Amino acid sequence: MKTAIVYYSMSGNCEFAAGKIAAELGADVIRLEPEKSYPDSGFRKFFWGGKSAVMGEMPKLKPYSFDGKKYERVIFGFPVWASNPTPPIRTFIHENRDELRGKRFAAFACCSGGGADKALDKLKKLLEADSFEAELVLIDPKDKPNSENEAFIKGFCRKLEN
Repeated sequence: MKTAIVYYSMSGNCEFAAGKIAAELGADVIRLEPEKSYPDSGFRKFFWGGKSAVMGEMPKLKPYSFDGKKYERVIFGFPVWASNPTPPIRTFIHENRDELRGKRFAAFACCSGGGADKALDKLKKLLEADSFEAELVLIDPKDKPNSENEAFIKGFCRKLEN
């Protein structure tokens, strides 16, 4: 089954996880980047990112390549912002709504605190999906590497291989 991993990463945690998952599954990786970067430190990071996520904003993205006909499954990866998936994921779904119909989905969320379960539920609603084939929540996998995160990633991949 051909799989695409579509992700946004600000601090590198989701990029780290996407790379590990892609290596395990042999998946293609599509990195989303907004044309205008979000502030990446201090109060502004949390204020602008959280506001953008809560308000359901859809930032314009830098060009990316996604041909939905090539994939049976799409795995979404994102940092959790104010218990929401990040706005670049929302933009991607909006731009590719027709190409995503009938696909199988999985998702992973990276966070430092709570809100991941709510963010995953909101992503299901955005995708109009009843469930994901697999879900994964990681606590800062790049910034705070540990064997538990590695085991969670392997378990997520095993679930998708079966």
